[in-house]
Amino acid sequence: MSNDLSILIFPIGCLLSLICIFVAQQALRKRRLIDDTPTSKTMGVFIGMTELKGSAECEQPVTSFLASDRCVHYAYDISEHWSRTVRESYTDSKGRRKTRTRRESGWKTVDSGGQTIPFYLKDDSGVLRILPHGAKIEAKKIFSESCGRSDPLYYGKGPDFAVSDSDHRRRFVEWAIPLHHPLFIVGRAREREDMAAAEIAHDEEAPLYLISTRSEEDVSSGFGGRHIGFTLLGLVLIMAAWPWMLTVQNKEPLPVHFVSIAVGYFSISVMSWAWMVFNSLIRLRNRVRRAWSQIDVQLKRRADLIPGLINVVKGMSAHEQETQKTIAELRSQIHVTEPGEQGANPQALKQQLFALSESYPEIKSDSSFLKLQTNLIETEERIALARSYYNEIVTFYNTRLEVVPDRFLAQMAGMKPHSLMEANAFERRAVQVDLSS
Repeated sequence: MSNDLSILIFPIGCLLSLICIFVAQQALRKRRLIDDTPTSKTMGVFIGMTELKGSAECEQPVTSFLASDRCVHYAYDISEHWSRTVRESYTDSKGRRKTRTRRESGWKTVDSGGQTIPFYLKDDSGVLRILPHGAKIEAKKIFSESCGRSDPLYYGKGPDFAVSDSDHRRRFVEWAIPLHHPLFIVGRAREREDMAAAEIAHDEEAPLYLISTRSEEDVSSGFGGRHIGFTLLGLVLIMAAWPWMLTVQNKEPLPVHFVSIAVGYFSISVMSWAWMVFNSLIRLRNRVRRAWSQIDVQLKRRADLIPGLINVVKGMSAHEQETQKTIAELRSQIHVTEPGEQGANPQALKQQLFALSESYPEIKSDSSFLKLQTNLIETEERIALARSYYNEIVTFYNTRLEVVPDRFLAQMAGMKPHSLMEANAFERRAVQVDLSS
């Protein structure tokens, strides 16, 4: 190797090490995103990054190619084994031309494919549409088998041709998201175009869109292991590049060189870590603010619906004293910004609605009242979910401000903890979902 080329060994090693640091920090960023995002209910999903757990449901699932299982996603690979003997010429140490043989073998894909369809994620609060296009899908292996030509599977699912130097041995593997299988999903929610509801879909600006059959703990540990692995790989690359370059140049590497390189590498790693942690704290604080704004949105919707309910009640029994009392109580709920404030009970509105429907049969059959009742009860449930989500993400944020070493960066940036939203518990109504099995 020439001296000019040997000089490039160390810069190349440095470049590869920096790439490893970047990949490691990206993995850590995704782990922190997962760890710092509370799991939402499907009914309580708001626009923005969200984390969900539930089962994969679909009215018209697809059938996987190899296992013939009903699923919402599958991908298969069929590979064929080959081997051959290669004769090659070489020159030995004495300059004599000789020939030798060596054995080569491997697997070659002869067929592959799959299908992915939109589906619904179901939990105990409802369902949410998932558009998996563009997501990183971690599916479950549902089929794995190797066989020879005598097996019906060989040609039954595989092609009728053979690769060069084939050993006539094939391997069939399939991954899928089976119907009703538990899923862990991290992605960005958006408003559906066909109705007033949320859905999870690919977004170019989202830091992560993941659909996994693994648990949250396994996914988080996977990103953590990737961070450690690439950090150590970068250190090995840069520590190996320096002595290799000196050896090529017939120079002896000194221990002080290794110490200096290691210190420099870890200094860059720490600085990139600090930058990543600071940015993640900023993003977490912004999610806290967005969670609070979602409560305001639901309270505004609540306040807009109550006047309509008041008008319906007025029209049905305008002169009864009890009705006037109920109207006054309903009005007291309009400006409630926090349950328990101004003497209002967060469960009172729902109780009043049911009491009205029992006291006035004509109201119970009125379509306007029934629609308002449904919307108000749903809004009450969304307020409860929004409040719960806010308290959870504030807890994550406050914890980050207390743990070492995050707290030092937070103090330097002047970040302050947020108070939890104290309120009486909200009663939640189960949402009935009818999906074909």
